[in-house]
Amino acid sequence: MLKCVVIADDLTGANATGVLLREQGYSTSTILNCPDDEESAEINESDCVTFTTDSRCINQDEAYKKVFRLTKMFKNKSLSLLNKRIDSTLRGNLGAETDAMLDAMGEDYTAIVVPCAPASGRVSIGGYLTVDGVILHKTEAALDPKTPVQDSRVKKLFEQQTKYPVASIMIRDIDRGKEWLSNEIKLLVHEGNRIIIFDAITQEDINMISEAVIASNIHFIAVDPGAFTATLASKLIVSEKKRYKNKILLIQGSVNPVAKTQMENFWLAQQVFNVYVKTEQLIKSEKERETEINRAVQTVLAQIDNYDLFSVTGDGIQPEYRLDLPVIAKKMKKTVDEVSDIINFSMATIAHKILEKVPAIQGIYSSGGDMTAAFCKVTHLLGLKLIDEPVPLAAAGVLIGGDFPQKYIVTKGGMTGSPDAINICIAKLISELNM
Repeated sequence: MLKCVVIADDLTGANATGVLLREQGYSTSTILNCPDDEESAEINESDCVTFTTDSRCINQDEAYKKVFRLTKMFKNKSLSLLNKRIDSTLRGNLGAETDAMLDAMGEDYTAIVVPCAPASGRVSIGGYLTVDGVILHKTEAALDPKTPVQDSRVKKLFEQQTKYPVASIMIRDIDRGKEWLSNEIKLLVHEGNRIIIFDAITQEDINMISEAVIASNIHFIAVDPGAFTATLASKLIVSEKKRYKNKILLIQGSVNPVAKTQMENFWLAQQVFNVYVKTEQLIKSEKERETEINRAVQTVLAQIDNYDLFSVTGDGIQPEYRLDLPVIAKKMKKTVDEVSDIINFSMATIAHKILEKVPAIQGIYSSGGDMTAAFCKVTHLLGLKLIDEPVPLAAAGVLIGGDFPQKYIVTKGGMTGSPDAINICIAKLISELNM
């Protein structure tokens, strides 16, 4: 269901903001030709839709008309977020297109302008926009043959084009906190300002501005190159994948030092509930195996409401509990592979039982090739729809068929990757699940 509309003045900008929204986990489409109405299936099937008016280099009156018409189409839709995507170097019809959106939405709307794009080196400080540390009008933007920018003051650029009063909030005030900013926003709106421009240097600044704007309860449109809108979306929009609280289950079958270091870094970096599985119990007898499986499962289920990340780890990852499989295999009159299979299939069974009981677990991480193979067999998995490689020799994908179709999974070899490899893989799952 459509919740966010982005109106950009060129295709590059529409796609750039769309990608940021997709990275937040929202289904996003870019529409190249402005539709006759807002009811087309292509529009309403997505969480977010970006449009391009191709209006950066045309005259202000024509740019106004294009943006006004498109905005008016969505005025009565139940949108959570409306964005006027502007160029990260402030080229184009900034004021005219912002005015068009404000006029289309009504006099109770305010434009919140955050021209910062930290990932691209664009920051605003003291009212001036800089690009990679260089003041804007000293960059190549000033030499653009169609839309040269000859002033670095963001407020001045808007005032030259808009018919509405403009106010600014400087970087020194961002650190005053959400409550102060929220009250300042309400005061500036009460004084009649229709456009409020914010300094911002870091993503943390953007987070603070987003929270303050939301807390102010004003009606607003977001005017920015994309980072501010993506941040707002994460706080305002519940995608189809976020209609319940997602959780992640990690199954660790490897016992080598590389896996131990990665797990320890993961436990330190995240709030995780871990249960150690007593691997010796898994091979003593069928009865003791079932008892240990049930103990591990019940231990996790007892904490399911208190955490979002869970790990099930064989205690052999700690050297003092590591089993001597060749000696044990000889006593059991089995091969080492057969003993290892008992452990791996037991771990996979624990995961299966937990997934059966907790539908909210939508992400799975499995470490160790044998462990992953056992998981696939126990869950009757048909295959994986691959989507990415978070780190070398790790695969991210979606489960095909089996007992848990459409859940996300990342699998990685137990001996591969840097000390932060598991953190990177879990971050990928968190991103896909929009947690």
